[in-house]
Amino acid sequence: MPVPKRKASKSRRNSRKSANQVVTASSFMDCSNCNSTVMPHQVCKNCGFYGGKKVMETKDERSARRSAKAKKTSEEVQPMTAQVASEETQVAAPKKTRVKREPKA
Repeated sequence: MPVPKRKASKSRRNSRKSANQVVTASSFMDCSNCNSTVMPHQVCKNCGFYGGKKVMETKDERSARRSAKAKKTSEEVQPMTAQVASEETQVAAPKKTRVKREPKA
């Protein structure tokens, strides 16, 4: 049985393997809702539709929802912070000071 005299180098081995590999282009299709280019069997990132149904919230919708929620909470917090600030100005508690103790001999 024949045995190789020398080890085949990486470049020789890889060039032999790469000769049989074929690169194929990915297939694309148009979204049925917004007509943007989408890979098949994937949710459209532009509108969040898959198979004619809304299945995912898009980035724009998510950011709009979060900003509306933040605006709502800031409006609720605003009067409360004004009320707390007015109470703090009326009642000022004395500052606590630490007492230094002498070390035991």
